[in-house]
Amino acid sequence: MNHPQVTLPRLTALARQAAPRLLEGVVAPLAVFYLAMVVLGFKWALALTVAWVYLGVAWRLVRRVKVPATMYLAAFAITIRAIVAFWTGTWMWFFIQPEMGTICISMAFLASVRLNRPLVQKLTLDYIHLPSAVLKHERVRRFFARITLLWAFVLLMNSTLSIFLAVYESLGGSLAGFMIMRTSAVAVISGAAITFSVLAFKRLLHRLHVSHA
Repeated sequence: MNHPQVTLPRLTALARQAAPRLLEGVVAPLAVFYLAMVVLGFKWALALTVAWVYLGVAWRLVRRVKVPATMYLAAFAITIRAIVAFWTGTWMWFFIQPEMGTICISMAFLASVRLNRPLVQKLTLDYIHLPSAVLKHERVRRFFARITLLWAFVLLMNSTLSIFLAVYESLGGSLAGFMIMRTSAVAVISGAAITFSVLAFKRLLHRLHVSHA
């Protein structure tokens, strides 16, 4: 069977597109919270973390840059997290809330495969551009379905582990201990899943005889 010749950006170029958003939306808020917690205290950490997310939205609106729907959801979620954490008076609930939400997201990933609308494909297109000729191919559809299943279980594993560590460290440990152990564990699990996903995608491209730019 003949497949159309399609030119894709190099994987390093795709990574450069996704990295700034991941740093802004994931790494930076954690860094802001921890530094503010150490220097200014718990309440300031909550306030500054919320401010960081809203600043990102405001900056795009001022520059008339399209704000991704995920950023609005993140702003809403961070507000709820901060309110609950402020009300309970403990950092544990600031970190447990998103993990509970992530468990729900993992279930949504599973459901999306059942509905033949794998969420990994949709989320991928929020960060990088893939030609429509590639997305319409049957092998690509199967690939995204399988990768969605993989990430459903990865998210579930990461969330379960994070909740356990948050409860454990809040009882007799520290925020620093939690962040070190959680970050290390999630990095290993997610890193392995990312590596597998990238290698699997490259293998798919090879089978489709698609040339990289």
